[in-house]
Amino acid sequence: MSLTVLPLGTGDAFSAHRYGACLAVQAEGRWLLIDCPHPIRKMLHEGAAAAGLPGLDVGDFEGLALTHLHADHASGLEGWGFFHHFALKRRAVVLTHPLVARELWTTLRPSMGVLLRGPERTPTEYREEDYFDVRPFVDTIELGPFTVRARTTWHHIPTIALRVEAGGKVLGYSADTAFDPALLEWLADADLVVHETNLGGAHTPYAELAALPAELRAKMRLIAYPDAFDPGDWAITPLVEGEPIEC
Repeated sequence: MSLTVLPLGTGDAFSAHRYGACLAVQAEGRWLLIDCPHPIRKMLHEGAAAAGLPGLDVGDFEGLALTHLHADHASGLEGWGFFHHFALKRRAVVLTHPLVARELWTTLRPSMGVLLRGPERTPTEYREEDYFDVRPFVDTIELGPFTVRARTTWHHIPTIALRVEAGGKVLGYSADTAFDPALLEWLADADLVVHETNLGGAHTPYAELAALPAELRAKMRLIAYPDAFDPGDWAITPLVEGEPIEC
């Protein structure tokens, strides 16, 4: 058995060349999305085509694991919800921390809360549960073949790191976070560790990651790095959009 990680977006909030951080995870022929920036369907189309998986689309996913609500991770939620509601005729499953879930509809209601319906174009109120099946969890939750574990990170707003277990393998994902040795310890025994690196006190400096033991660096990949990122030593390999990694 195996677990495949397809990077759909590897950029940061200000990238001019790459999409916001987003991963598609596959095990046992089933898919889980981690984070959902805009334009998510275009990201799926381009990433899957580059990986030799043409046709991968929204309807192929068991659900979405959402780390936090910053736009470079969550701006695609509106389209994700609308596509599920109108095209797939089902609700979108969203796995996230209760603190993130609490603010989800506050973020989306201005654009999704009232729609014009019928020939009379009657303003009709919609609720979160019309679009989304939100499943808040603090520690562990299961969805299809995936066991998803969460741990909060040091970031500006409520954010969770993830351990995704499936196919006998484990993906560790830092999400956005300041450098946190305890978080790294929690991620370290995963088969693949995807870790952010960027500027500012709520992100992880590359120098801290480059100083980690070689054994951990060998199975680590970088995400959410700036467009101009060039550490010189390349002690850790950056993820590339459309290039899958099999654990």
